[in-house]
Amino acid sequence: MSTIGSFEGFQAVSLKQEGDDQPSETDHLSMEEEDPGKDPMPRQISRQSSVIKSTLYPNPYHQPYISRKYFATRPGAIETAMEDLKGHVAETSGETIQGFWLLTKIDHWNNEQERILLVTDKTLLICKYDFIMLSCVQLQRIPLSAVYRICLGNFTFPGMSLDKRQGEGLRIYWGSPEEQSLLSRWNPWSTEVPYATFTEHPMKYTSEKFLEICKLSGFMSKLVPAIQNAHKNSTGSGSRKKLMVLTEPILIETYTGLMSFIGNRNKLGYSLARGSIGF
Repeated sequence: MSTIGSFEGFQAVSLKQEGDDQPSETDHLSMEEEDPGKDPMPRQISRQSSVIKSTLYPNPYHQPYISRKYFATRPGAIETAMEDLKGHVAETSGETIQGFWLLTKIDHWNNEQERILLVTDKTLLICKYDFIMLSCVQLQRIPLSAVYRICLGNFTFPGMSLDKRQGEGLRIYWGSPEEQSLLSRWNPWSTEVPYATFTEHPMKYTSEKFLEICKLSGFMSKLVPAIQNAHKNSTGSGSRKKLMVLTEPILIETYTGLMSFIGNRNKLGYSLARGSIGF
């Protein structure tokens, strides 16, 4: 059973130059307290090297106790997920895998969802992976030849929206939003949304490994050439269309946002250690 140690308070450290034999101000006080009966030596006022107090702060990009709450960062978890998905691709399609990424998907109701993304030579796979049970729960396959637009930019919301987010994201279109039905647009669990929106995973700065697989720029560098090659090799009726890569704001049409407010604040879309529940 693992135990988590606790930090005691940070201590101030006094730095003194080597060869400096002059006692510090605190040394003078301790000498006066030890020998109250002796006549104090005449004090000479001089410029002494100042006592430098430094406080040790933790590295903001390395917080082990916070990162361990995410099961994706546990030793061997992401490697197991990659091997599972490699085996699945080899058995079902035999396509060549271009790379793996761990990103956060933002659905059309502004809910955050932890996802593994795979880019092959023909398909974009979006995997909902349970890092607690180490199993794939849901796998969405998107033909790269169907993707016609990619938008990169900051998130925007309607003026009356109560739950907004900062930062930038990436949106991939393989269908027209205008053709989306009203029912699927207002259904938070709809799987018929013709686009997907992603942003970087919160554990991006945990380690060098996660810094590599959680970057949107790295994902884009592999995704765009793969889509362009898929369009060239496509023989369907839409093979003549070209990929558009745009830099523009990404609109998320949520207004009250109560559901996403509760879910995102409590990280319900992630495989997360939530502590013991009981009495």
